[in-house]
Amino acid sequence: MLHIRDAAVTDLAAMLEIYNEAIRNLSATFDLVEQTIEQRMVWYKEHSGKYPFIVAEMDGKVVGYSCLSKFRDKEAYSQTTELSIYLSSDCRGKGVGSVLMQEILIRAAKDGYHTIISGITGGNEASVKLHEKFGFEFVGCFKEVGYKFNEWQDVHFYQLIL
Repeated sequence: MLHIRDAAVTDLAAMLEIYNEAIRNLSATFDLVEQTIEQRMVWYKEHSGKYPFIVAEMDGKVVGYSCLSKFRDKEAYSQTTELSIYLSSDCRGKGVGSVLMQEILIRAAKDGYHTIISGITGGNEASVKLHEKFGFEFVGCFKEVGYKFNEWQDVHFYQLIL
């Protein structure tokens, strides 16, 4: 059974494993070097307070997570946030992403965010479908802005106005 809850510091090792798998195998992140637990602790602390951070747990194991992050530093952007969702490889395509998306959007609305932005690497059709399912609209593409897996990667931006 899938359970969604607030992320805890004790989840860091499992989230690190999911993220490092994405670094090694996916263009969903533009990090090129696997992260350490210390680096992820800094990242975790940045998501306390104003930015919701949740995990999906199945049979006592963290199988995915979602968080909202600061979109830009300027004060006028304070009601805009950026969304991230990462899933373990064995849980992709099983509805975990939809459950995480639904919950993080509820929390974003409750926290008073106006706009949610997602950057999706070109070719990630599963992520595009997930975002469109929840009403996100394509708003633009930055071409060849990341270089990973020996090729230039585009980033497609999707936006949801709450």
